[in-house]
Amino acid sequence: MALLQATGITKRFGGIVALNGVAFAAEAGEVHAVLGENGAGKSTFIQILSGAIAADDGTLSLRDRPFRPANPREAERAGIAPVFQELSLVPDLSVAENIWFRRERRTWLRTIDRRDLLRRTARLLGELGLTRIAPDRVVRHLSVAERQMVEIAKALAADPDILILDEATSALPPQEVDWLLAIARRRADAGKLVLYISHRLAEVRRVADRVTVLRNGETVGTRSTSSLSDDEIVTMMLGRRLDRLYPERSTTRTERIALQVVGLTVGHRLQGVDLSLHEGEILGVAGLQGHGQRELFLALFGAARSRGRISVWGRDVAIRDPHHALSSGIGMALLPEDRRLQGLLLSKSVRENLILAILPRISRHGLLDLKREGTLVAEAVRRLQVKVSSPEQLAGTLSGGNQQKVVLAKLLATQAKILLFYDPTRGVDVGTKAEIFVLMRDLAAQGYAILFYSTDLPELTHLADRVAVLSYGRVAAVLEGDAIDEEAILHATLGERQAAA
Repeated sequence: MALLQATGITKRFGGIVALNGVAFAAEAGEVHAVLGENGAGKSTFIQILSGAIAADDGTLSLRDRPFRPANPREAERAGIAPVFQELSLVPDLSVAENIWFRRERRTWLRTIDRRDLLRRTARLLGELGLTRIAPDRVVRHLSVAERQMVEIAKALAADPDILILDEATSALPPQEVDWLLAIARRRADAGKLVLYISHRLAEVRRVADRVTVLRNGETVGTRSTSSLSDDEIVTMMLGRRLDRLYPERSTTRTERIALQVVGLTVGHRLQGVDLSLHEGEILGVAGLQGHGQRELFLALFGAARSRGRISVWGRDVAIRDPHHALSSGIGMALLPEDRRLQGLLLSKSVRENLILAILPRISRHGLLDLKREGTLVAEAVRRLQVKVSSPEQLAGTLSGGNQQKVVLAKLLATQAKILLFYDPTRGVDVGTKAEIFVLMRDLAAQGYAILFYSTDLPELTHLADRVAVLSYGRVAAVLEGDAIDEEAILHATLGERQAAA
């Protein structure tokens, strides 16, 4: 008997049909993956399950009884806890306050018992193996990966019967991915249901018992994971065969150095880093979460105070702030780790987002050159193949993959030749990943210099010309050619190899 069952679930947003008669069934004691491209309907479906939105038609049953949650609180009381790709934490509250939000224990004076709050949080984090995250730390000061782990802890604090993980590993480095997959497996083995949404097929294969694939808002099918090859899963998702995920590796690196850092230091997180990035090169950056990758990218973009020497195209520069980094004298642009908070204005249109960084260039005497604006926007949408109803569509209504394409298009519009890509395929589907990989290789062939961090090691091994591995804020190894493989990267991240940059 299915613990959770859906029949004929349909949802429309205006004239857009997000779900069209979706059928789904999942049992207690399994990890059940829900797969599909961005825009296939996965997020809409789990929002209906979690009470965030209501279906227009169809029926849900939970434990063989009709189930129609009117809001997230009802879903929570029914034993459903979602971890959405877009985090729900309150930045200015502590870890403990976020985890027990609206579930705090009160004193007899009706005030929050903070000692109990911290004690319960420490116990929960200890049980989950997250002792390095302090219960009283303000969430705003955590990395995206740490916030993701707090979000997961918040869901697990309720001990739900159904745990929904929506791209929960997209911001996590390899060790934390292993941590989450182990938790998912333990939950299933304890008789719980885990719904696992991910674009990383290797993870799905490791943890999921069965997969259900959605395409264009409809159910394509449900199969046991072991009965499907990766190619068959991708074909079910796309409705066509994907010839290859990664483009052919081609050497376009020249001897000209686009970016060089010597002794770059940021607080205690980054210590004396030396690196060089060549014209036409994709230089990968690897490392465990919290080992300096984030600080490296922020320092180069002028968003973190640093010490050391930075030179661009052979000239020493002191990058004051992001605006200065984007200036024509430097020409360096950052694709940030969180596109929704740092890369887009979600309440603004695609057009407004695309021109945000180049307003001075398409203005005359303070007035927009509408003809030039229209040409630039149309070219950006075409080049990145952004799926929009029109350039006036709000950025917040786009799928994750199309949001990332808008951020990429905005960066390329700046005409910066040094690109800092921080986990560019986080939370995007396999088809969009392939497009981004081809774009990166094409940009390198055109003479762009790309610094590329990814939490997904296969991306680094297949795309990067060289890989610089950070360990405890220092460069532990720089791998090149046949030396680039996942095992070598992991050894270096753990400090088992040392090499000079």
